[in-house]
Formats: sequence, structure tokens, C-alpha cells
Amino acid sequence: MNEKKVIGEKAIEYVKDGMVVGLGTGSTAYYFTSKLGELVQQGLSIKGVPTSKKTETLANELGIPLVSFHEIEQIDIAVDGADEVDADLNLIKGGGGALLREKIIAASAKTFIVIADSHKNVDTLGTFPLPIEVVPFGFEVTIKHIQDLGGKTELRKQQGNPFLTDNGNYILDTNFQEIKEPKELEKNLNLIPGVVDNGLFVGMAEVVITIIDKKLVTKCRN
Repeated sequence: MNEKKVIGEKAIEYVKDGMVVGLGTGSTAYYFTSKLGELVQQGLSIKGVPTSKKTETLANELGIPLVSFHEIEQIDIAVDGADEVDADLNLIKGGGGALLREKIIAASAKTFIVIADSHKNVDTLGTFPLPIEVVPFGFEVTIKHIQDLGGKTELRKQQGNPFLTDNGNYILDTNFQEIKEPKELEKNLNLIPGVVDNGLFVGMAEVVITIIDKKLVTKCRN
């Protein structure tokens, strides 16, 4: 079973004609967007808001009409992947480097749907290093403040140079071991000067579509 394809295409059931849809970034979201493109070519009328330049390029190739925030009043649903999902549907995101735009779009959506393969399910967040987006200026000082909170940081690089987000910022991949209080950590990180946002998505996902014991499962927030 191609879990990512099965999960990504399952999320299509939430899309209705006339919706504005947030289009996620990553390997699982790719299958959702690809299937959505097929339906658009068959006559489905929707508008998309991409979470990254990479997704924007894919959507354009598929003929999905795109809009920006000044053209819409709200996003009906946003569908995106995750790097970790805990039992309370809290997430770590940002492995693809698009966490800021992903969080803006998820927070703007009436319904945020997460699509995650079986390997992303965890009891406690933290095995996957938490991505933190920071401005390049003074990032060395920002690192020290993050370390004061107990994180071990590593500047993400690409071909030997600092990885740049679509917003021109750096990513610090940070190991906190077990994150037992994700809401508190999310808040404390975002209070640090130089931090733009972090990959903790706490209390945002209404629906998680995943695979458990080789079965397709849909979890909903209580």
C-alpha cells in the first residue's frame, strides 16, 4: 500500500464545489494536490491557496486556479501533512521548510485537515527535531536563547549554505527530546526576538487522516 497516496486522496472527500482550499506542502500533500488537479480538469470549481512556492508551481502545472489572501474572505479547508502527530492531534511541521506559510493558512481555514502516514503517529512529540524559522540577522544570539529553553539546535543547510525559506529566513532544527507541554513551548519560543515562528501546531488540526494497523483511520478533535 502506498500510504501517502491513499491518505492524500482520501482527503479529497472533504472538498466541495466552490471552496477555497489551502494546498499543503510535502510528499503526502503532493498526492492530495495531484488528485485535486485531476478533478479540476474534470470540472470541479475550486480556488487554491498554496503554502509554498513548490506547491504553487505544482498547482499551476495541474491547472488549479490560485488566489491570494486579498482576493478572498476565508479559506474553507486547508489540507497538509505533518512530521509528527500526537494523541491530542498536536503536530510538528516544517520538515519541508514551509512552516510559516503553512501555519498562516491553517489558522485562516475554517477546517484544518492533516494527512499523515503511519510513521508520523507518536505518543509524545519531539523525536522529530522541531523546525524553528528565524531571521538571519543575529541568528547566533537567537540560538543561545533557544538553547536556554533546553533545545539543541542545528542550522539547516542546503548544498553547504544555509537553507532559505520562501520568506528568506533560516531554519533551526532543534531537538527538545520529549515535548510534554507543546503549547507552552510554542509560546515561549515565539517570545524570543528573532524567532518568526516554530513548527508546533497546537490545537489547530480538526481532522487527522492516517493509517493505524494497516487500516485507514480518520481522527477528529473532540
